[in-house]
Amino acid sequence: MKKILFLSFISFCLSCNSSAQKKESEKSFPITKTEAEWKAELTDLQYYVLREAGTEPAFSSSFNDNHLKGVYVCAACETPLFKSDHKYDSRSGWPSFDREIKGNVAFSVDYNIGVARKEEHCATCGGHLGHVFDDGPRETTGLRHCVNGAALKFISKKDD
Repeated sequence: MKKILFLSFISFCLSCNSSAQKKESEKSFPITKTEAEWKAELTDLQYYVLREAGTEPAFSSSFNDNHLKGVYVCAACETPLFKSDHKYDSRSGWPSFDREIKGNVAFSVDYNIGVARKEEHCATCGGHLGHVFDDGPRETTGLRHCVNGAALKFISKKDD
């Protein structure tokens, strides 16, 4: 009887791995490349962050202190992700924004550290950007998009 219960439990656990629980990196995106192609195009740090969902060291990105006007785009595919007008100093050690450019950022939930966190990805190539937290500026959205600088490129706004 114990053996049947154990096998039933194992069977149940395996059946819970449905396609609805697919990782964001396994979903299809408009731009798809092999891991070898990504490795050839990205720096080691960019690959670690964007393709392996890594996190760069806090306070290591030059974008923390970037106060220029422009747009932050995906370092892998150059999809516009965040406007400089929505960037703020969260003192977290990573570039932070109170909102994304709608439609260009995709969201999922990760449990990598044992708790649920809202993860964000480039909606075009699926690259890991960072996480979204509810401790942002209350006078705007209340959100903090905590983004790895290695996942971004900055395009400065040209003066008109």
